Amino acid sequence: MNKEPRLRFTDEERSDPALEKPVRKADKAAAKADKAQAKIPKKQVRQKTVDPETGKVTTKLVLEDKKKPPSKLSHAVRDTPANAALGKLHKEIRETEQDNVGVESAHKSEEAAETGVRLAREGYRSHKLKPYRKAAQAEQKLEKANVNALYQKSLRENPQLASNPISRWQQKQAIKKEHAAAKRTGQAAGNTASAAQKTGKAAKTVKEKAQEAGAFVMRHKKGFLIAGAIFLLVCMLLNTMSSCSMMAQSIGSVVSGTTYPSDDPELVAVEADYAAKETALQAEIDNIESSHPGYDEYRYDLDMIGHDPHELAAYLSAVLQGYTQQSAQAELERVFDAQYELTLTEEVEIRYRTETRTGTTTSTDPETGEVTTEEYEYEVEVPYEYYILNVKLTSKPISSVASDLLTPEQLEMYQVYRQTLGNKPLIFGGGSPDMSNSEDLTGVVFVNGTRPGNQAVVDIAKSQVGNVGGQPYWSWYGFNSRVEWCACFVSWCYGQMGLSKPRFASCQSQGIPWFQSHGQWGGRDYANIAPGDAIFFDWDLDGRADHVGLVVGTDGSRVYTVEGNSGDACKIKSYSLTYECIKGYGLMNW
Repeated sequence: MNKEPRLRFTDEERSDPALEKPVRKADKAAAKADKAQAKIPKKQVRQKTVDPETGKVTTKLVLEDKKKPPSKLSHAVRDTPANAALGKLHKEIRETEQDNVGVESAHKSEEAAETGVRLAREGYRSHKLKPYRKAAQAEQKLEKANVNALYQKSLRENPQLASNPISRWQQKQAIKKEHAAAKRTGQAAGNTASAAQKTGKAAKTVKEKAQEAGAFVMRHKKGFLIAGAIFLLVCMLLNTMSSCSMMAQSIGSVVSGTTYPSDDPELVAVEADYAAKETALQAEIDNIESSHPGYDEYRYDLDMIGHDPHELAAYLSAVLQGYTQQSAQAELERVFDAQYELTLTEEVEIRYRTETRTGTTTSTDPETGEVTTEEYEYEVEVPYEYYILNVKLTSKPISSVASDLLTPEQLEMYQVYRQTLGNKPLIFGGGSPDMSNSEDLTGVVFVNGTRPGNQAVVDIAKSQVGNVGGQPYWSWYGFNSRVEWCACFVSWCYGQMGLSKPRFASCQSQGIPWFQSHGQWGGRDYANIAPGDAIFFDWDLDGRADHVGLVVGTDGSRVYTVEGNSGDACKIKSYSLTYECIKGYGLMNW
């Protein structure tokens, strides 16, 4: 064991109040270290001395510390051959013990005994090493006490260094360095004068460096004041952040776990693909009579075509996690096939129609014997085949499809996404976050354009102002629970006028494409808007519509609207005609 240098202090130093405590601790640590060293096992060494005058050789026994504990490696090397032989023997015994219960029992007893011997040997070795461990721990504590005592002594001799944090740090590092050098060279306890001299020299050097640093600081006083203020501010922020870190981590994990994991453009693109499938399905139904001609009658039994975009996103997120437009296509087909079933059934009925036919009768005149032929008409019921094509569309909400297709774990995650709307409620055109009150149209003078519009649909929309929650509109559309319902409200208003189209539940993927495909679209600068037009908004200016309402009219500088799901209510609102969040207008030409 390397023995720490024992420091010696003068009576003046021991009586100094500033040094009393560190000196006492250093003495106490030295006493404990000496006590631990004394418990290290001794070994007898023969020491020979030669008398220079007589040449007589004298041999005597002396006790020296065992400097190193018994090597663990030496034990391993020593025991390896025996362990290998025993292992081989046990292996051979195990190969035969299955056929002999007595051999098996004896073998297990033998192994247990060997295990006990090995554990006892290890315990004995640990016991032999205990003095060395205690001595090492005591020497570490003594080193710490010595450095602290030297540091306090240096501060007493150079009090001006205590006021400068830079000099304090430099001084302590210098003392640690000098003390470590003394330990490496094996400096004895009586040579503390040399250590003190080196410490004083180090303190002097530190003092000179501190003076230089102080002068530099005074020359750049403003800069250091600013740096100090920034340092204090950073400390305060770090303290606040550390106290809030657990809360932040908890909130962050909850938010990340309830947010759609896909990128926004991919979410919107996949939603548009699904809406395109629904549009294609509607077109197929609309063209049934031309694609399947020759039937006497077409009978339609059609459920709603439409879906909640958030239900689709929640389903795909639960199944695929982060998905792209390409990776989601197979699952889109699976959901679409489960949600919609279109069946065409041919039916043939035997019906009867009345036909008028001509018959003849003959009569003979009894006097003259002349035969007369007369024609007459009569009606008969003639059977014929009547061909009927039954067109049936069965539709299920994605919520019911999800319960059939998802595993219990996926279904649980689906419900989480549905409840939080993936923390992106407006991504598919969900509504307006505006919580302000509905506006008053009193005194507004509307300026009519060349397009007449439809005042009747505006009156229907205005009659709904004050509704909260949108239940009449999203349930009319076919949803069995609340959705972001601004588009459902506009579709409902058009539906009350007997219009089956446009009908859309999503602004960006369904509403705008319908108006554009029918040549009924006007951009933000379109000037000839009319009552009843649809007005689309892009709140975050990312190029996608977030909200839709109905145009009431314009006074030449502002456009007035009726909107559903404006802060979850039906409200009258107004905007400047140049408002940048107006994406465009769906023009209703009827």
